[in-house]
Amino acid sequence: MKVVTAEEMREIDRKTIEEFGIPGRALMEGAGTAVAAKIREIYGRKKIIVLSGSGNNGGDGMVAAGILHNEGWDVNVFLASKPGRLKKDALSQYKAALRFCVSVKQAETLLEHKTDFLRPHTIIIDALFGTGLGKDIAGSYSDLIDVLNRSKLSIIAVDIPSGISSDTGQVMGNAIKAECTVTFGLPKRGHLLYPGAEYTGRLFVENIGFPAELLKSDNLTVELLERHNVLSLVPERKKYSYKGNYGHVLLVAGSRGKTGAAIMAAKACLRSGAGLVTIGVPESLAAIFQTRVTEEMTLVLPDKGDGSLSKKALDKILECLEKTAGLIAIGPGIGVSSDTEKIIEQLILHSNSPIIIDADGLNSLKGNTKIFRKAKAPVILTPHPGEMARLMRRQSKKEQCKTINSELRTEIEKDRINTAVSFAKETGTFLVLKGVPAIIASPEGRAFINSTGNPGMSTAGTGDVLTGMIAGFLGQGLTPLNASILGVYMHGLAGDIAASEKGEHSLIASDIIGSIPAAFRMMKG
Repeated sequence: MKVVTAEEMREIDRKTIEEFGIPGRALMEGAGTAVAAKIREIYGRKKIIVLSGSGNNGGDGMVAAGILHNEGWDVNVFLASKPGRLKKDALSQYKAALRFCVSVKQAETLLEHKTDFLRPHTIIIDALFGTGLGKDIAGSYSDLIDVLNRSKLSIIAVDIPSGISSDTGQVMGNAIKAECTVTFGLPKRGHLLYPGAEYTGRLFVENIGFPAELLKSDNLTVELLERHNVLSLVPERKKYSYKGNYGHVLLVAGSRGKTGAAIMAAKACLRSGAGLVTIGVPESLAAIFQTRVTEEMTLVLPDKGDGSLSKKALDKILECLEKTAGLIAIGPGIGVSSDTEKIIEQLILHSNSPIIIDADGLNSLKGNTKIFRKAKAPVILTPHPGEMARLMRRQSKKEQCKTINSELRTEIEKDRINTAVSFAKETGTFLVLKGVPAIIASPEGRAFINSTGNPGMSTAGTGDVLTGMIAGFLGQGLTPLNASILGVYMHGLAGDIAASEKGEHSLIASDIIGSIPAAFRMMKG
């Protein structure tokens, strides 16, 4: 399903009205009808308070109020605008509500007599501000929102909770905390990005008459990942096949104290369907790895005697890629040193095989993003926000770097989609920005929002598991973009299955690996 900004939705509205001849008032009536139907479905018959603004969002609320009042519900509308300031279609619906004898009062009345109206078993319809909010909410509007949020009554938001940015999900001064939201046509980015997702509650997307070709337009470049459109990416397992048909992945990972990262990534890669996995390990740790691997093979690489890779390992890595392995995933647990920096840099410049870079592999780049434009093969990057901040900015002074990276991380979290898209386009890489929700971005400017996963996955090693899964799918012949999409979605799905069995508090990364088979079964079921 496509996901839109406020401007993209306005353009869909405009084309629907101007090019397809559907009146704006008809869309408004469809929106109000959808809200009334959802209230009827979820809540049954209760008292209704409608908080209505001056724009189309307020008009949608007026329609819902009129419908429910006409059906015999106890409805009170509180208008947060003088009637003379209502926009054309909203004014028309206001007049219609008066003709139907709907109780309409000014919003100040609700503030002054809140105990008279905000009683138990009352449902609040938030139709104050829609997707077009352009400035922070303050003053009496903010006071009104505080009163409604403190009431603990069920709130159903029309289109988007008032005060949430449609494009970033950020709170604009103050915001309604809705129990559920009914939006129209397509979900907005702010419904899915945090903190907006928490304020949105349960999201219902209703088509109120928008032409399908507008909702599926290729000009809309952001999509929500759902099971039905990810299912087609799951690689087939042909009856007449052998391990060589499903890819040979070289995983360069692990150092002293971090051998678990390599093992988890390798196990996840095999569980995702890879035919062969070779772990490139530091020479002084080879004996330790040999006691822990079963299905995996090992490639012993020169190290510095302390359990970390030497730059001399580069030749053996490139040789393995040239002769046997079809791709490389590098970074989990390898540590950061001048040697790892050299290895990562030279792999990007000289590898003819696709590269997945994670964790310490990303940190080894020290913000040298220009090198990606010189890559000979596709590059997939899988940073969390902290690693993303280090990729985006390089500073020589340690304390200054720490401060700037912290500030940059905050900015990344405030605008995850645009951050990921602009970086992928600028560097020509495929970017998996981990976090909530995970964002996958392509060099062409497309982005995908993941819909799976849970807080229990906020634990050590889950990123290593994701790296292994993406590598496994890439090795089976998926494109870098599709391998990233399927890897992220299946990673979250496996995490959801594991959480349902173990609970979120007790979830560990190896539980996710153990749930990958169940995730495949669920996808196919």
